[in-house]
Amino acid sequence: MRAVALLSPRILKGLSRVCVVSRALCSQTFDWNNVENGFGGIDDFLNEPWKSSSFEYNVEEKTSNLCGSPCPNGDNDGLYHRSFPLGENSMDAVKSDCERVLEILCLDGPEFDAKHVLCDLGVRVSGPLVRDVLFGILKMINYGNKNRCAKLGYKFFLWSGEQENYMHAISEYHMMMKIFAESEEFKAMWSLVDDMTVKGYPTTARTFNILICTCGRAGLARKVVERFIKSKTFNYRPFKHSYNAILHSLLTVKEYRLIEWVYRTMLVEGHSPDVMTFNILMWTKFRLGKLNQFYRLLDEMGRCGFSPDLHTFNLQLHVLGRGDRPLAALKLLNFMKEAGVDPSVLHFTSLIDGLSRAGNLDACQYFFDEMTKHGCVPDAVCCTVMITGYVVAGEFDKAHGMYQDMITKGQLPNVFTYNSMIRGLCMAKRFEEARLMLKEMESKGCNPNFLVYTTLVNYLRNAGKLSQAHEVIRQMVAKGRYVHLQTKIRRSRRQLKK
Repeated sequence: MRAVALLSPRILKGLSRVCVVSRALCSQTFDWNNVENGFGGIDDFLNEPWKSSSFEYNVEEKTSNLCGSPCPNGDNDGLYHRSFPLGENSMDAVKSDCERVLEILCLDGPEFDAKHVLCDLGVRVSGPLVRDVLFGILKMINYGNKNRCAKLGYKFFLWSGEQENYMHAISEYHMMMKIFAESEEFKAMWSLVDDMTVKGYPTTARTFNILICTCGRAGLARKVVERFIKSKTFNYRPFKHSYNAILHSLLTVKEYRLIEWVYRTMLVEGHSPDVMTFNILMWTKFRLGKLNQFYRLLDEMGRCGFSPDLHTFNLQLHVLGRGDRPLAALKLLNFMKEAGVDPSVLHFTSLIDGLSRAGNLDACQYFFDEMTKHGCVPDAVCCTVMITGYVVAGEFDKAHGMYQDMITKGQLPNVFTYNSMIRGLCMAKRFEEARLMLKEMESKGCNPNFLVYTTLVNYLRNAGKLSQAHEVIRQMVAKGRYVHLQTKIRRSRRQLKK
């Protein structure tokens, strides 16, 4: 329990800033590096909230929000359109106009000029309409139509920006950037950023996040970072300074080595770290396996006069769990209570996840019971962690019991819950039940991700049930999902034959 002695009563002040936690797992992506173990990167979701410590990160735009877009920094210099809350009738009108615009755009071609027809349509161009249309195009993108969607999105973006009494807000630029990103039109995305800069729009933390998430996959992350570090127009709100904005975004794309380089640059430039900086750095050191440096940073944080926040404790508990140190974790939980801080379900979940990965299921069950005794109601994420632990340990009956408890209590399983259960059923040779569970999750509105399909297909093939495996793939393709990733499944089949 190093560094605990450095904590002081000031901890209460440091812990008063609680971030909004969102863990809607079904809509998230997964780590390809973890596909083989059948579970993906569930720890990313367990530890997502503390990444944004020291501030409440309000995303600049909600893609389906019809209440208008805020003006960054309170600016009202003509670069940002003013929007006001819409009544129910206005919302219906926007929805209707959006559907008509999308229908016209889909007809665009050599013999049909969509821009000309849009001009004759007579719709009122507004921020909500533009965002809804662009979001509609974003949802339509797949491997086969990505180039066309990028062109249609940009055609509408240009047309709407030319209309009288309307000028794009930065949120519309960001939406167009997302369309280019999903369509892998990297040059067009950068040109759009240049256009923003020329027209006086600030490049914000959200701009950087979209770029780094896209360019990180293309191996261009360092170039993005260097550009933003040198940029004089980079607006990094709601972060305290630009380096935290950059570090936070790098964390989301797991650019750990680059985080270390940015931190060194930050110190050279004379910027001092804060609690959020330390949290990001400690998570980075943990992910890189540098536990000695992790604890040195925790000590340094105390020497600098910073008290751990909720996310610091969350990280510590996860590390102690991964190290199979339940007694040390219990002491830390007791210390939190003595300091007047009640551990939340998030803290227990992170600890249980760590212990589960260490193979200590008895400790997992102990802390799960302790959590309920202290009034913390386990949520779907926490139950999924327990289910996953039991499945990995080959104790499917316990996993199934936990799953049934979730259903009885009215908790909705997420995509990770279903993936763990499908894997458990396959390990128990209950393949027909596994296929039925795939249909069940779809019927309940939880769309399978590629990891779910891969898990089921690989187990079916291993069992020699090739026709059933091929049927699952056909169903996946028929639904228009992951068509471009079929080669990965075929490659997996070839590896199994060797």
